[in-house]
Amino acid sequence: MEKGYFEEEGLDVELQTTWGGDKTMTALLSDGADIALVGSETSIYVYAQNSKDPVINFAQLTQTDGTFLVAKEPKPDFVWEDLKGSTFLGQRKGGMPQMVGEFVLKNHGIDPKNDLDLQQNIDFANIPGAFVSGDAEYVQLFEPTASTFEKEGNGHIVASFGEESGNVPYTVFMTKQSYLDENEEEVQKFTRAVYKAQQWVEENSAEEIASVIQPYFEDTELDLLASSIERYKGQQSFATNPILDKEEWDNLKAIMEEAGELPADIPYEDLVNTTIAEEIIND
Repeated sequence: MEKGYFEEEGLDVELQTTWGGDKTMTALLSDGADIALVGSETSIYVYAQNSKDPVINFAQLTQTDGTFLVAKEPKPDFVWEDLKGSTFLGQRKGGMPQMVGEFVLKNHGIDPKNDLDLQQNIDFANIPGAFVSGDAEYVQLFEPTASTFEKEGNGHIVASFGEESGNVPYTVFMTKQSYLDENEEEVQKFTRAVYKAQQWVEENSAEEIASVIQPYFEDTELDLLASSIERYKGQQSFATNPILDKEEWDNLKAIMEEAGELPADIPYEDLVNTTIAEEIIND
């Protein structure tokens, strides 16, 4: 938004923040928003409830999980086995961060239900504070919170869930089928603006990106913000174009199934529209 790409397309975009994928999807379904940026798993949940107006994924923004494993104490020789017997403060049950977390743990031979004390009763916004004041030994955090914890001595990043889990449609712009049918030109303009931003992020340094997005992270120092962006760029979290491909969709379903959260095997073609993104990229 700060680079003016939406304005270039003649769009007046109002940004609203909602905490958690469930609340974001509720806003979209109740017409509190025209377009939502959220994990693709939410569109699967809606479709599985026999919605007459399915939610369509049309432009991918990030393509890996964005969380990191943070330990309360330094772990210079960390191995995943260290988690066994520990207290682990996780994310909301059924949400993408938690499902990815459990998927990675299982890949390393750790049973989240039996090998550690997995706590999932804390609201997203309160997880950092609960970790600092509580007795959990590990927590799953996003940037720039994870780097802030390191700088303040409240935690130590020991692993990346994004690097461990592979590419998934982690955050995707989506809208209801009815809105897409009635406002296809606006969605095309929106997607074109997103693609411009993706190209700009790909071509510019973490420091330059940080200086542009600083207004959205007023409580985070510029150098910390830049290091967080560099960490995400290093693990290729930012999609370089808006196309959500089938391999990513299938990986998402595999993660959901492993977590016991896949309500139905929803075909890629039913909930993903790549036509708009492909036309814009090839334009």
